[in-house]
Amino acid sequence: MYRKWRYGGLAAVCFIVLLLAACGGNSNGAGAGKNGTNGTGSPAAGESNLLEQIKASGVLKVGLMGTYAPYNFLNKNKELDGFDVDIAKEVAKRLGVKAEFVTQDWSGMIAGLQAKKFDAVISQMTITDERKQQMDFSDPYITNDVKIIVKDSNTSITKVEDFKGKNIGVGLGTNDETFLRTELMPKVGKFTIKTYDDVIMSLADLNNGRIDATINNIYALKPIIDENGYKIKAVGKPLKSDQAGIAVRKNNPELVEALNTALNHMRDDGTYTNIFKKWFGEEPAAPAA
Repeated sequence: MYRKWRYGGLAAVCFIVLLLAACGGNSNGAGAGKNGTNGTGSPAAGESNLLEQIKASGVLKVGLMGTYAPYNFLNKNKELDGFDVDIAKEVAKRLGVKAEFVTQDWSGMIAGLQAKKFDAVISQMTITDERKQQMDFSDPYITNDVKIIVKDSNTSITKVEDFKGKNIGVGLGTNDETFLRTELMPKVGKFTIKTYDDVIMSLADLNNGRIDATINNIYALKPIIDENGYKIKAVGKPLKSDQAGIAVRKNNPELVEALNTALNHMRDDGTYTNIFKKWFGEEPAAPAA
């Protein structure tokens, strides 16, 4: 009898110990995932969301290239300047914080965002379905037409069909590179693609005849062309129109909503138009929405 109770009691104790271990095995709370998240990438219960963290710190950390005038670049005073910079400063102001800029090569921009080097990317990040799988976007804040760019003396390239057998330059990791590889090359036939981390180097190579053409938008190229005296031109009709948005890490809906609210208010009160005219010398063709 005693022996029977002893084994039965031991089994009951073991069951209770296992039950307690199962309930309290994760110090972050039931269902909590890595870094205190709930397994979906959203903050765990009781943890502030990214927007709240930004407001608490008083700083919105913004990733940008810093080499892409007139969008974002170092001015003569060695300060970051440009359309993206002004947009970022105004958006941050409307969130009640200041913008702090972190420069990053374009090829590492998405990785930098995912690694939390910055809270948002405001650097002409084109909104695409592929990128939406990796991050979330605000509403578009600008639309850019992409055209073929060649030397002034070039008469052999006026349309994409003329790319066949030629050397075409493009920014590494850009939407334009994807466009060349997945849409134009299958349509046109084989041509050589040379990639660049810096748009200035691609235009220098074009001017010096090391590539036959590149694709970009004229807003981005004009300051570089004027400063360096490059003899290049845009030809043909726009190949496509790209819309850029503010990119943030997945599962931060509060921040995306706040960014959209700030952008909408900027459009409504004329601030957006003033910034656009400052950098491009004309009014935006249509609201960036």
